[in-house]
Amino acid sequence: MSVITLQIPDTIELDTKDTIKFLSCKLFESGRLTLAQAAEVCGLSKMNFAKILSEYNVSLVNQAASELS
Repeated sequence: MSVITLQIPDTIELDTKDTIKFLSCKLFESGRLTLAQAAEVCGLSKMNFAKILSEYNVSLVNQAASELS
C-alpha cells in the first residue's frame, strides 16, 4: 500500500481517522476506489464501511437512475 502525506496547517483541527474516512468515501463516490478498496483504506469491513457512507452524503449505489432500469 502506498503512503500519502498531507501537510495541514496547525490552525486546522482534523482528526486523522475522520479525514481518512472522508477521503475514502469521496474516492469511492467518484469511482476511484471500489467498496472493498475504500474499506481497506479505513481498516473496516465492507459492511461497516458501507454504513458510514451516509455520514458523508455518499450513496452506496453509484449509478444514475437511468442505469438502474
